[in-house]
Amino acid sequence: MLDIYALSAAEVYRELKTSPRGLDPEEAARRLSEHGPNEIREVRRAPLVMRFLANLYQIFAILLWISAALAFLSGSSELAWAIIFVIFVNAIFSFSQEYQAEKAVEALKQILPARAKVYRGGEQQQILARELVPGDVMSLEEGDLISADARLVESFQLRTNNAALTGESEPVSRTTDPLQAGKYALIEATNLVFAGTSVAYGSGRAVVFATGMQTQFGNIAGLTQGVKEEPSPLTREVNRVALLIAGVAVCAGILFFGVGTLVAGLSLRDSLVFAIGMITANVPEGLLPTLTLALAVAVRILARRHAIVKRLTSVETLGSTSVICTDKTGTLTQNQMTVREVWVDDRVLDVTGVGYRPMGDFVADDHPVSTTQAPELPLLLRAAAFCNNSRLIPPKEPTQDWGIVGDPTEAALLVAAQKGGLDRASALQAEPRIYELPFDSQRKRMTTIHQQGNQRVAYVKGAPREVLELCTTILLAGQEHPLDDELRSRIMEQNDAFAGAALRVLAAAYRRLPSDLDFHSTPDVETKLTLLGLMAMQDPPRPEVAGAVELCHKAGIRVIMITGDYGLTAISIARRIGLVQDRARIVTGMELDRMSEEELGRVLDAGDVLFARVAPEHKMRIAAALQARRNIVAMTGDGVNDAPALKKADIGVAMGIAGTDVAKESAQIILTDDNFATIVSAVEEGRVVYDNIRKFCVYIFAHLGPEAVPFIFFALFPVPLAITAMQILAIDLGTETLPALALGLERPEPGVMSRPPRKSTQRLIDTPLLVRAYLFFGAIESVLVMAGFFLVLYLGGWSWGIPLAGNDPLYLRASTVAFLGIVATQVGTVFAARTQHVSVFTVGLFSNRWVVYGIVFELLITLALVYLPPLQALFGTTGVGWPEWLLVATFGPIILAADELRKWGVRRTEAT
Repeated sequence: MLDIYALSAAEVYRELKTSPRGLDPEEAARRLSEHGPNEIREVRRAPLVMRFLANLYQIFAILLWISAALAFLSGSSELAWAIIFVIFVNAIFSFSQEYQAEKAVEALKQILPARAKVYRGGEQQQILARELVPGDVMSLEEGDLISADARLVESFQLRTNNAALTGESEPVSRTTDPLQAGKYALIEATNLVFAGTSVAYGSGRAVVFATGMQTQFGNIAGLTQGVKEEPSPLTREVNRVALLIAGVAVCAGILFFGVGTLVAGLSLRDSLVFAIGMITANVPEGLLPTLTLALAVAVRILARRHAIVKRLTSVETLGSTSVICTDKTGTLTQNQMTVREVWVDDRVLDVTGVGYRPMGDFVADDHPVSTTQAPELPLLLRAAAFCNNSRLIPPKEPTQDWGIVGDPTEAALLVAAQKGGLDRASALQAEPRIYELPFDSQRKRMTTIHQQGNQRVAYVKGAPREVLELCTTILLAGQEHPLDDELRSRIMEQNDAFAGAALRVLAAAYRRLPSDLDFHSTPDVETKLTLLGLMAMQDPPRPEVAGAVELCHKAGIRVIMITGDYGLTAISIARRIGLVQDRARIVTGMELDRMSEEELGRVLDAGDVLFARVAPEHKMRIAAALQARRNIVAMTGDGVNDAPALKKADIGVAMGIAGTDVAKESAQIILTDDNFATIVSAVEEGRVVYDNIRKFCVYIFAHLGPEAVPFIFFALFPVPLAITAMQILAIDLGTETLPALALGLERPEPGVMSRPPRKSTQRLIDTPLLVRAYLFFGAIESVLVMAGFFLVLYLGGWSWGIPLAGNDPLYLRASTVAFLGIVATQVGTVFAARTQHVSVFTVGLFSNRWVVYGIVFELLITLALVYLPPLQALFGTTGVGWPEWLLVATFGPIILAADELRKWGVRRTEAT
């Protein structure tokens, strides 16, 4: 096709084989079959069955499959089936939580508009947007969402909001005039409208030339799907630990299989059982389901805080965030332009109230000013409301906000007029509009003409300098006074003062037109005007943002504003919320294009910086530069063009209200309230999750020692096996699961947002954690468990080297005590693991009620395993008396006391 923007309207109809009457229904159906539905194709996901099966062959599952196979080979079918049961429990937990998170996101999706107005066979009708085809003639009206790329053939003052596609915050004028061929990219053509954008005001007709994946919207969606999504830090860390544990487990199994057969002289069957025991003892079966559930709980907490997490592991990544790159409009600000000050009758009045809710006052010296005290104000507000094409939409529910249709700037003027008591609908009945001279970028103003009785009045609003040049008088003290050079200078000084405070300023003027004047002529109307005043407005910051930014600074998190707005406006907002200091550098998109990667790196390293007048594609470059400096980057976005940057960032954060479907699909987190403070809450929750994961890793790894040591003793010395593989599985997947999960619900320790982000090189499961788990807790638990086992044997008359049958009552009692000993030591460990540095008594020993519930559940399961005959036979346990219970009851307090002593020593060392 020729450049569609270079064709005249008649040529467009001819090229697309259509007419002003639109397509006939039969031809539309044929084209729908040829081109396919007007939809954005998503990346095809693996079938649910395959996604579930993937959980059956992750590294821990493979180890357990090996153990199950060895169990079958050795004839231990009960053990084999128990291990397989464990594998499926893990898989079901992991799959169900991921699936639930995915469903929550799908419920939020807002795809292209559901319906479109088209002409078919000469009649206007509404059709499903997915049924649009090239050649359809669309009818466009104010407030409509646009469903396909189309060439305008009729336009009446049409402006579109292209923010979702280009990042431009201001509505842009659309024309029908052909443009020079080969000179423009499609997205730059002023006679085209695009899928995913909307009509800010005006109306028109347009002929569809691209649908679905052929639209600009679809092209970017296709590019986004090609951006490789990196695994999260938690995924990488769990994979690393899993491989490490797998290596240790397999090596231990092979080594001790050889030891059992060659050194201990065990039979092949016993050696296989021994190898299975070593593998299962070294595999933390409870780690993955506990990890998945803890992340899922955090996801639900974040959902209540207005953040929907699409991928569970993203929660932990949030906790390591070191830089947040954020948009300004709608994220840091309320996305509700508000008139803050007006200059009228040579004085400044403040305007209270924010947003589109029309409640507030005009104030001077902290006192409300009525229209009788400022008689010039009503005429200024009348001009603001009359020379205006926006509409306010009252909320349908008490909890909803006011909405608008049209330009946000015009909506702000209309709100200010209502605050001043003007009812526009009633006023327009008395003074109806009869003509409009629409805004254009050359004149930088707009004029409406109204019939006031037998007279016509023109109201003008626009850029102060351009409007002032057309004024010959000014309204002061109820009288029109000539505008001399001194007054003009004072007015421009006031304009500059407003602009210096990053306020957007519009001037308003009026003129009573002579009866013989041709009011269709712009030059004849827009002259000899009387200036009414200036109105200064701003999109105000969200009230909670300043506190959130301060919290980020305390937490060592850098916040960088990236906006398409002007630098002066951006830095004013940034200073008001404490984002930057006075000497912050503003880098524009044009400057960024001229910078090398080294220069950009130096700018990012130099201190406070914000990026203004940048295009969404610049975000990807900024994210890459920050990541090259070992930062974990969270990036916000809402437009289609933001999608590649959202995927490139470590955490992509899409806006749930203003965000496009492509942005939401590319992000890992969706904010349902579009609020920066929600990101900070999510980061805090991520840090808490990270701390809690470490806590339950300590708890889970601690018991691996007392589970492995009995097998080592069994292989190297002439002693019975203190604990069986079935008992290990009972501990790992039965008694320990709820207490471990309860650690995932710990409240944050003091100062969680007062410490710097952890370095990207820091391991989740590092040497200090393993030392505490294996060498501290594990060693003490092993000593206590083996001591209890041998004590029962010796008191029962056993001597070193005497073999015992598996069903010997003495052996069953001693083995049960070893099993109970591990459970008891883990009760002490779960309390000790609740804090890393401070004493657990500082936060309250029983302050986490879920830990208490988990321990109660653990003890009930333990009692069932020890006293119910069917479970006794399966797990090799037997009932024990009070002496044994009293013995193991001391194990928990010993563990807790030892760790309290360790923490005291650490605190004392750090203090000195």
